[in-house]
Amino acid sequence: MYNVLVCDDDSAILESIRIYLDNEGYNVITAVDGEQALERINGNEIHCVVLDIMMPKLDGLKTTLKIREEHNFPIILLSAKSEDTDKITGLSFGADDYVTKPFNPLELVARVKSQIRRYVSLGSLELKKSQLITGGIILDTDAKTVTVDGSEVKFTAMEFKILEYLMQNMGRVLSSSQIYEAVWNEPSYSSEKTVTVHIKNIRDKIEINPKNPKYLKVVYGLGYKCEKI
Repeated sequence: MYNVLVCDDDSAILESIRIYLDNEGYNVITAVDGEQALERINGNEIHCVVLDIMMPKLDGLKTTLKIREEHNFPIILLSAKSEDTDKITGLSFGADDYVTKPFNPLELVARVKSQIRRYVSLGSLELKKSQLITGGIILDTDAKTVTVDGSEVKFTAMEFKILEYLMQNMGRVLSSSQIYEAVWNEPSYSSEKTVTVHIKNIRDKIEINPKNPKYLKVVYGLGYKCEKI
């Protein structure tokens, strides 16, 4: 069980986040200001921090700086400000992610999962040569498995091969014909519809919002690419 520290001086927001994370199996530790958050960190093994910026006594940015003096676990900042300069400031202070209020609690949970996955898989363990990774996705070419934010997702053989091919060519735009010929190993006559259907199925399994994909992007008129995150 992973320990997530949630710090916010708004009791309603604090309780809401606690309930959602608790339902996902996390052990949630709460604090109402930066000073209390630092006390909680000193007494517990923490795997991720969700930290509000605007707080009394010690704000989120100063708390982030204090945390980074000794710890490298992921920090997700919460703020009512959405300007790019505020996000850049938060990230430059040592945060790993930035969520603007009001937010969808399910999206925040997904971000926590992703950050913990990175911390545990990349921060603490040696990366296997057989693993292809982008964001919260780990594809293991030897084990033939795909995990998304720490949970294994079942793929058909063709779906796995398509995702593997795209991840092997991270950031490169690949046409439907290229994908078809590489995966099916035959000429790509009338391949576009077949590839499109499989890409849709893959998105449904790996994307939080398949209609606004984070990983598998369409480059209109050219093909598809897998983003390196």
